[in-house]
Amino acid sequence: MKNKFLLLTFSIFLYLFIFICIYLIHINFFKVGVIFYSSLIDSVIALIIFFGLYNSINFFKHITNFESSLIILLLFFIGYSFSISLPTVIDRSLSFYFLEKIRQHDGAINKTAMKQMFIDDYMDEYKLVEMRLTEQLKSGTIELKGNCIVLTKRGYLVTTFSDFFRKNFLANKRLILDSYSDQLTDPLKDSKINNEYLCKKE
Repeated sequence: MKNKFLLLTFSIFLYLFIFICIYLIHINFFKVGVIFYSSLIDSVIALIIFFGLYNSINFFKHITNFESSLIILLLFFIGYSFSISLPTVIDRSLSFYFLEKIRQHDGAINKTAMKQMFIDDYMDEYKLVEMRLTEQLKSGTIELKGNCIVLTKRGYLVTTFSDFFRKNFLANKRLILDSYSDQLTDPLKDSKINNEYLCKKE
């Protein structure tokens, strides 16, 4: 039992070493479209390399096929978790931006300036519109038709799921500053159609 625990620990560290090496090579020497997808691909490549080493090292022959499958599954979820939790979150997180912006201003900002900071700085500095468009185009949820951004069938499926999840599986009493609210379970409930947003079909 002790040997199998050591084997599992060794497997995790070996996989992470391979994954991080591939990830660093990818982001430094190759073009990257969407950071999450590229990191996920890196995790799968690392898993394939690990599996090749796994089959060639005699040290692994003392565990069963079921245990081998569990190790591979565990490593896949570790790679997936890393891809979401580090590069993806840091790349797009409003919370990280907020903290970094405070640090940039000697560790303190005026509370009344926050909204304007997000409007004036965040949109431009993080290339927010361009990056979200790129991600959704790569994901196949939207397509560009002239000046129109059109939701695809996949986009409708994704938004149907997200709307259902938001209304049924997000907290109904969520703290927003100093009060609890269910506003974020249906944030578009009181939103009006803005005719300026509508696509003018040519």
